[in-house]
Amino acid sequence: MIFGRYTFKLKLKDDAILPFYKGSTFRGVLGHALKKTVCALKHQTCATCILRKNCTYALVFETAHAVEMPDLSRISSPPHPMVLEPPLTQRTMFNKGEFLEYSLLLFGQLNQNLPHFIYAFDQMGQMGIGKKINGKRSRFVLETVKQSDSVLFSEGDESINLPEKLETINLAISAPRNRKKMLIKMITPLRILSTHNGNPALEFQILVKSMIRRTTALLNSYGKGEPDLDYSGLVKKAGDIKITENKLTWFDWQRYSAKQDKKMFMGGLTGEIEYRGDLALFMPLIEASEKVHIGKNTSFGLGKIATKNVDNKKGEINGISC
Repeated sequence: MIFGRYTFKLKLKDDAILPFYKGSTFRGVLGHALKKTVCALKHQTCATCILRKNCTYALVFETAHAVEMPDLSRISSPPHPMVLEPPLTQRTMFNKGEFLEYSLLLFGQLNQNLPHFIYAFDQMGQMGIGKKINGKRSRFVLETVKQSDSVLFSEGDESINLPEKLETINLAISAPRNRKKMLIKMITPLRILSTHNGNPALEFQILVKSMIRRTTALLNSYGKGEPDLDYSGLVKKAGDIKITENKLTWFDWQRYSAKQDKKMFMGGLTGEIEYRGDLALFMPLIEASEKVHIGKNTSFGLGKIATKNVDNKKGEINGISC
């Protein structure tokens, strides 16, 4: 599956008041800006629009109507082909002239539509974000868009460069690696149905099931199809992995859904947890999950994880990928 990670650097033109978690707010404004930018038949609903299968807005925000699942797919509905990673600061007050950075993750052929997202971010800057101050929302300027070290867009440019090379994600097992102990950190709240505030422990088997659901759904929808893996065997072997240290806590927060016109409870697990056992077999799955997020509400940045390989003898961190 083709995978693109793009960094959007924004410069505030006004003082701003933003929520402590900024992913859902920006995703909502992005939806309005993207629809304004690309929608050709504005009086049609996405479900009946004849352009929905080629419309960037429908593909991202009305995915179930725009993406057809392959025949015999075990996935009931396709996942969203986009993740918006907000800045992790929990600050809510920002001054004019400050910078914010967002990462946009795109899966599959949607990477070809990157110019639509860049223009939509430009429109977002004019529309404004956050709470109103003196009757208006805070505007910003899109300074740059980068993919790795390559600048794809800068303020004032009259053109957008598409990346020359993009990463691919698969679950192929490469050379075996001796992994016996690993720490997994929840960078943003992880929402898995089988976890709740009364039991913050996360059995490795439950985590693996969530990783399998997420990665196979993406590969099935936007890659070359579902990987030929022994899923039941993986889940069974995951039961042998033990928790050695658990520093997870349940984090409760709410967001307002304009689409549903109500507050949504968005609790999830944060912190870190350490596992011990024969982890080598699970590394392709874990490494893919680090890139694509897992659990519920990934499209606005929840479920971001990072791993640290912990040396079994010394108990020291000897590697990190995030």
